[in-house]
This record gives sequence, C-alpha cells and structure tokens, in this order.
Amino acid sequence: MKAEVIQSLLEKAEEARKKSYSPYSRYPVGAALMAKDGTIYAGCNVENVSYGAALCAERNALGSAVADGQRDFTAIAIIGSHEDYTMPCGICRQVLSEFHVPLIICGNSSKDYRTYTLEELFPSSFRAEELKH
Repeated sequence: MKAEVIQSLLEKAEEARKKSYSPYSRYPVGAALMAKDGTIYAGCNVENVSYGAALCAERNALGSAVADGQRDFTAIAIIGSHEDYTMPCGICRQVLSEFHVPLIICGNSSKDYRTYTLEELFPSSFRAEELKH
C-alpha cells in the first residue's frame, strides 16, 4: 500500500478520534476503513455507562461501510490517544476477520504507525466454516 494512502487513512482516523464520546475511559479512538473501491469510512468509539454497550471505533466504521453496501476492504487505520499504538480489541479483531480486512495500521499519530496483517494479530479466528454441520 502506498505511503500516501496510509497517510490519508491515518489522517481520517485522527479526525474521527476528535469526535469520540469517551467520558468514562478518557481514551478516544478513531478508525478509518478503506473499501476496495477507495471509499473511506470513519468511526470513533462511543462509550456507555454500562461499558458493555460501548461501540469501538473499528466496529463503528465497519458498520457504516456495511450499511452502505460495502463488503470488500483494503485496510483499516486505528489511532488512540496515548503514546502507545492502539490495537483493536478481541471483539473488533473477530468482526474484522469476518470481512477479511487485510491490513491494520495502528498509530499514535498520523506520522507514527505500524502495519500488521489480520493474521498476525488474530491467528486463530473463529470462521464461518466452523459452523457447518
């Protein structure tokens, strides 16, 4: 993936992070998901006092993309608010694996990032084949 495309995804993730609703964790996260057709879908975390009802930035972006009819993706960029790289949680890894998102870009800014494949972060995901009788 070209550096300019990664940079664009990271910038969109940073913009989305600014819209985060995270009064409980105080850990705003933004994500930007690129569909194969080049469309970018942004998402931010939306927390809830019951914690379990919170929505992660990655699933927020993916939900918007799926609602728009997208099913094939190129990459997702995720940016948190601390100096460490923000990795997707286990639930987000499972949801991203449903759509075989090939590249995950984690950063603490649009200038500092690392790239991973989904298989590197989630080598033994639960797959649809396991539901076959």
